[in-house]
Amino acid sequence: MQRKSEFIFRYPPNLQELDLATMVSMYRDRGEPRRAAPGKYLACAVTHKLLKNAKWWFGIYYSQQAWDSLLTKNSDGYPLTEAELNALGLIYTLADDPPQREFVEKNLGVLSKLGYLIINDIRQFGFLEESEHGFLTLTASGERALHGIARRLYGKRFVPEMLALYQQDPSFARSISSSDDQPTLF
Repeated sequence: MQRKSEFIFRYPPNLQELDLATMVSMYRDRGEPRRAAPGKYLACAVTHKLLKNAKWWFGIYYSQQAWDSLLTKNSDGYPLTEAELNALGLIYTLADDPPQREFVEKNLGVLSKLGYLIINDIRQFGFLEESEHGFLTLTASGERALHGIARRLYGKRFVPEMLALYQQDPSFARSISSSDDQPTLF
């Protein structure tokens, strides 16, 4: 599926180099305001302007205006990435047979340790609910957030073809496609 924009937050591709404690610390600190040391400046990754104060994302700095512009519609201030699109999209696509948490964590396109953190965060943020048996379901705000990031990336509402798993696993793609087909009555 053809993307219309790449203007979203991204997790660093080499997170596997970090130990778990460092990754958790960096994940928890994302979005935190940072102040430049006296006599020093930070540079915004979007505007390239020098700043004294900025928001931090895995070692990258953003001005408040750039940060706000990266937030997607209906995200309620939560910095959504492609991993969250995959999480929310899998749960949305498999709503008739809710997926297990472990399945979703493995299919986000990121390390499973990071997947665990992401699922916990979006659950606490109210985008999904988890049953006592580990089945995940999307909330109304989670569905709105999913469509918001899909519109940012693809220019339209979410469809299963946007999922990384759909593109990587032909059997998953076939199972989703066959469930979308309605039998004819004639």
